[in-house]
Amino acid sequence: MAAGAPGYRAGMSGDRVERERVERERVERRASRLLPEERRAGSDDRLAQAEAILADSDGRTGGQIASTDGSLERRTSDQTVPPPE
Repeated sequence: MAAGAPGYRAGMSGDRVERERVERERVERRASRLLPEERRAGSDDRLAQAEAILADSDGRTGGQIASTDGSLERRTSDQTVPPPE
């Protein structure tokens, strides 16, 4: 990608550019799939609303990062809380 191209800033590494692209696509997908109650909230900026929803969700899921296909990594059984005795 050439310097000055949309979405590219001089000095950005390829990995960072890719992470930002994946995150931007994730936000755009979420904005296009707002739930009825989220639409009723009446936000004028669906992208900002989607970013806030995803940030809240990421915070509750331990800050897991979306994979390149936009799905969240899932925890394995050894990462769960043991059942009460």
